[in-house]
Amino acid sequence: MASTDSSDRLDPRARQLLRTLIARHIRDGEPVGSQTLARHAGLDVSAATIRNILSDLEDSGLLSAPHTSAGRVPTAQGYRVFVDSLLQLKPLPEKEVARLRSELPAGIGTQSLLGSASELVSAMTHFVGVVSVPRREQFAFKYIDFVAVDSQRVMAILVFADNEVQNRLIQTRRNYEPGELERVANYLNAQFAGRSLADIRATLVQEMRAARSEMESLLAQTVELAEQALAPGGEDMVVAGQARLIGVQDLSDLDRLRELFDAFSRKREILQLLERTVSAPGVRIFIGEETGLAPLEGVSLVSAPYGAGGQVLGVLGVIGPTRMAYDRVIPLVQATAEVLGAALEPSRGG
Repeated sequence: MASTDSSDRLDPRARQLLRTLIARHIRDGEPVGSQTLARHAGLDVSAATIRNILSDLEDSGLLSAPHTSAGRVPTAQGYRVFVDSLLQLKPLPEKEVARLRSELPAGIGTQSLLGSASELVSAMTHFVGVVSVPRREQFAFKYIDFVAVDSQRVMAILVFADNEVQNRLIQTRRNYEPGELERVANYLNAQFAGRSLADIRATLVQEMRAARSEMESLLAQTVELAEQALAPGGEDMVVAGQARLIGVQDLSDLDRLRELFDAFSRKREILQLLERTVSAPGVRIFIGEETGLAPLEGVSLVSAPYGAGGQVLGVLGVIGPTRMAYDRVIPLVQATAEVLGAALEPSRGG
């Protein structure tokens, strides 16, 4: 989480008032007035002093005053200061970590794990769960078979070390006989099982250059089929719980909600946002306009990378209103990313 200059300029009383105001607003969803703060902030100062401090916080861009109320609400910048320097985080309770482990067990297949992880964080926060899907070439290849579809199309059936199966349709330059397809499949299975797709493609090109004439025909066929069959797959994202946002008080503007749902269905922008967090260890938080995406200006994203074997495979996150219980969502996202990575560990192979 990035540090912020605004928090450095706040004296202890202002920090305590801001912390109390944002915590109350997150809990109740209402603007918070000076009298409420006088009762709950634990400061031995007059209501007038509190009003002066609130006015300064508003001038600093950390609070705003809705027209209909004497109270104030945090701005996106105010939430940023709160998350970066005023929030006290505790680890997720062991009981909830145990629930994550029981519902994300190793060996159930990558796609099932990602779907379960997305649905779990959505159910446990009542917001939207998002998980970016690992690129297939990060998993070891286990087995391949080829089936002729017609004169210039072949179906490649790939099985990976995590037992996920992908069917890829290949456009070929000529008609392949069943015997030729079988020879290519046998060669790939015998030589390359347990290696990653990128490794296989690189090795095939090298072998092609060094091939003797008796191997050239088989290698040429293998390279033509493997170029497409083992190409990097398009990255995608698993989304769960969009409907949970419909009942959220802070997201009641139907036009904004429609824009947000369109962004979920397109996936591309949200996926790019998740990709920005891949290289950063730990939890990353984007609040409102920090996402750089117009449809997400009224929401926050809390995300953390997940991985196995020392390699980052993707990113898991929660998208909800800026007024979310960050002290609960942050440890949950962190713990779920860790449990998901541990469940994927034995399935990567290679």
